[in-house]
Amino acid sequence: MKRLLPVLALMMTGAPAQAQTQDATIASLSADLASGRTSSEKAVRAYVKRIAAMDRKGPRLNAIIALNPHAISQARALDAERRAGRVRGPLHGVPILLKDNIEAAGMPTTAGSLALARNDPGRDSPVAAALKAKGAIILGKANLSEWANFRSERSMSGWSAVGGLTRNPYALDRTTCGSSSGSGAAVAARFAPAAIGSETNGSIICPASMMGLVGLKPSIGLIPRTHIVPISHSQDTAGPMARSVRDVAILLSALIASDPGDPATANAMAHAGDYAAALDPAKIRGMRIGVLRGGAQPELLARYAGALAVLKGLGAQLVEVKKPPMEGMSAASYDVLQYEFKADLNAYLATTRADQVPTRTLDALIAFDAAHAATEMPLFGQDIFTLSQAKAGLDDPAYRAARDTSLRLAGKDGIDAMLTDNRVDLLVTISYGPAWLSDTVWGDQYEGPGGSTGPAAIAGYPHLTVPMGLVRGLPVGLSFIGPAYAEQRLLDAGLAYEQAAGISLKPDFRSTADTGPELEGMRP
Repeated sequence: MKRLLPVLALMMTGAPAQAQTQDATIASLSADLASGRTSSEKAVRAYVKRIAAMDRKGPRLNAIIALNPHAISQARALDAERRAGRVRGPLHGVPILLKDNIEAAGMPTTAGSLALARNDPGRDSPVAAALKAKGAIILGKANLSEWANFRSERSMSGWSAVGGLTRNPYALDRTTCGSSSGSGAAVAARFAPAAIGSETNGSIICPASMMGLVGLKPSIGLIPRTHIVPISHSQDTAGPMARSVRDVAILLSALIASDPGDPATANAMAHAGDYAAALDPAKIRGMRIGVLRGGAQPELLARYAGALAVLKGLGAQLVEVKKPPMEGMSAASYDVLQYEFKADLNAYLATTRADQVPTRTLDALIAFDAAHAATEMPLFGQDIFTLSQAKAGLDDPAYRAARDTSLRLAGKDGIDAMLTDNRVDLLVTISYGPAWLSDTVWGDQYEGPGGSTGPAAIAGYPHLTVPMGLVRGLPVGLSFIGPAYAEQRLLDAGLAYEQAAGISLKPDFRSTADTGPELEGMRP
């Protein structure tokens, strides 16, 4: 597959970009575009120049798989629209990156696999179409954990055969988590103001938390999944990753749609609206927030205690909440994902072009990986593929039983019970601990408190993470979790915390988080 550098050479010609683009948010770039302080074309050129200098050179983040070869011409057209008095909203002329499991016409959608390296059926996913309709420029496709981290239990987050290993801009030897690894690294590194990731369980929240971003995993049924390479129709959703709560709210507002191809979104428009305009941080005063505890790392717990103090100082009522027994939830959900991955992936592959994607089934993908093991499986295998292929169809009673069990434990007996029994409006917890080392021997370690993502992901409920600060130079996040369609409530609370905490994070691209004289002892 052609890399991005030839495209970069084409796109870098022309006037130098303005310096303020690098740290722009959607909101600030939109204001600069409206005032004429910059143009969409200048913004695109600035981001492309930065990607050229830092993605395959410099720190070599490997965050970008491909760039949109038409981004400059699209930016010029949107600049012309603006001069003619047509402005489609706050995304008009703003560059956005897409995770490379989300289809956009004119760029292959690979899911990080060589088997999909030529997968460009010439269509936009509803996500891409919605962004374009609002005037956003799809700048390119972001790297990801191959197959959205659903190929092996020994996987290494951030690695794909197409894109290589995405590196964490805060410490290049630390994980980006996943599977929206490139989306997170790219936004943290200022390759774009924002990106769209996707989550089945943790794939937005974890990379956002570990790279100092705001990330929202929306309620299932708000954002269409058509033409997104799937894992599970029960849990998959796209969602925004950005550097501010307001930017996330802007993107959420643009993405909500009902799609005939995705029955889960039949009532989505009942929840549509301008979430950014409706933001009201004052609503946190008097809000009852359930506090979930966990973790042992002292500096992380100190950060959490500080965050809770901020919420209390804003007038929130903090209520200690105990997590109910959830034994069997994760195992049942894992079973569901295997059943649905086989069915949903086979259905997706059937919609691709046979001349571009000759592997038409999961079984054929397993054979492809085996035949290309040196490039597809140099670090880990495909045991999850094999387990999924062995599953029966979705009419299997065992599948339905597993889904009922996982949904009940996560929803009715889990989040719903915590909210109702404690009379709280939402839950707060640590998103994840600091990033672990990228490990080619053991794969992902998920050190420190994890598990904040499971119940909301399985129940289909919204989950927002907001930066909580640094632990030894590595970002950690604060999670807000609520019932279905409580996005506005979470965003209001997240914005109140963001404004009061005043945390501003920016990576310094260190080679490691562990260097320093304290490691060398006191020997003369």
